[in-house]
Amino acid sequence: MALHVAQLSAIPATTAVVAVLSAAILYAVARGVYNVFLHPLAKVPGPKLYAVSDVFYIYHLTHGNWPQTLKVLHDQYGPVVRFAPTEVSFVSVGAWKDIYGHKNDISRNYPKCDKAVPPSLSGVPNLLTANDADHRRMRKLLSHAFSEKALRSQESTMNRYIDLFINKLTDAADRREPMDMVKWFNFLTFDLIGDLAFGEPFGGLESGSYHPWVSMIFSSVRMTTLTQVFRRHPILQPIARLLTPRKVMKDVQEHWQLSQETALRRINSKDSAERNDFMSYILRYNDEKGMSQGEIIENTNILIIAGSETTATTLSGTTYLLATNPDAYHKLVKEIRSTFTSEEDITLARVGNLEYMRAVFDETFRMYPPVPIGLPRIVPQGGDFIEGYWMPPGTAVSVPQWPAYQSDKLWTDPQEFIPERWLGDERFANDARGILQPFSVGPRNCIGMNLAHAETRLILARMLWRFDIQLRSDSINWKQQPIYTLWDKGELNVKISLAQR
Repeated sequence: MALHVAQLSAIPATTAVVAVLSAAILYAVARGVYNVFLHPLAKVPGPKLYAVSDVFYIYHLTHGNWPQTLKVLHDQYGPVVRFAPTEVSFVSVGAWKDIYGHKNDISRNYPKCDKAVPPSLSGVPNLLTANDADHRRMRKLLSHAFSEKALRSQESTMNRYIDLFINKLTDAADRREPMDMVKWFNFLTFDLIGDLAFGEPFGGLESGSYHPWVSMIFSSVRMTTLTQVFRRHPILQPIARLLTPRKVMKDVQEHWQLSQETALRRINSKDSAERNDFMSYILRYNDEKGMSQGEIIENTNILIIAGSETTATTLSGTTYLLATNPDAYHKLVKEIRSTFTSEEDITLARVGNLEYMRAVFDETFRMYPPVPIGLPRIVPQGGDFIEGYWMPPGTAVSVPQWPAYQSDKLWTDPQEFIPERWLGDERFANDARGILQPFSVGPRNCIGMNLAHAETRLILARMLWRFDIQLRSDSINWKQQPIYTLWDKGELNVKISLAQR
């Protein structure tokens, strides 16, 4: 009798659970049907399953192969692909201007997608997270640190660290030891940006090892993919802390603390406005319309990451592509060694005139863009037409760089490294060269573009003037890497020897 009563009392609870589950399933089915057939984006090409839910996008994102997957989708469906219920990808020249370009009405500028750009740890806005008005104010002040005048004054600082880098490579050549160029390019670019931003290097070149701060930066960058998932689905936020390794959470906090302490030390130093680093230009021109101390700290932190990892990535990719394409390698080496009679002749002004080197870097950006993903923007109120398709307000739109640069609809022999395509070779007359925008376009393009060009050209010219390089067999497939926002680079082992002239 007692058992019978218990069974009866359990029925309402069981019925309630079934009802809730049934309602949830019914809602999911109804939502899926709406997304596929009735949503304003229903006419946009793309796989129907991807229109139902973003779970397929998240799967590939977290497995490090989303750009490669997206390229396959564009190959199948064309230049416009809907890859999630409210997200659309474009691989066309015109989309760059439509999505990222200046608008006559500033209110029509597409804001950044908050799913892809996390708020700063301090809560103070920076170049990446600021609204349009704050972004213009910050960028105006920071532009002094990236002016032509500033660039010229920073050449001696660049050469000081390149000298040390060259000495380390010379030691390895004398000992006939292979060099992991990913590591050494990181040591060089982080030391250089540390000096330019804070007035002090990270010591990687001297010690031959990563400063704990740099290791923390790499840890936090690798977590961006997972944190994007949590921002896309707030319901997962309660378990985010459980899934995030404790060490990573600690690294993020310590990274911020070190950024703050180092920036404050630089701001309060006696020669704070006399040096030729970023901070001196910021402080020299700062006024009531400039930036607060918190904003200076936040933006310096951003510049450290943006001005080092991507530059090292470009140099690593260029080294690999040259080492695996002997014709291009020998042409560039010949250009460098025939242009300069000594290493002292290699200056910023003169490396900018190396035509084949410029083509080599353009082709590297196409084959191995330092930021291979799309940077999403949100269609503003009122909606908009992009490439002939109506985008309702709130739609996330982007131009994904690696898929766009590898499309055989836009490029001749896109999987081949051919710098001549940038030098007027008629074989490539129909290439859509205008789609190559590794530094983005519009009001939020990369403020450090000129500095990046200067660093990469000067470093590569000096390295190839002094040394011959040869890729080791264990790095032949180096470029086959996962992508977690940025390339997850492995060791790039190269044999270094003094140049045979």
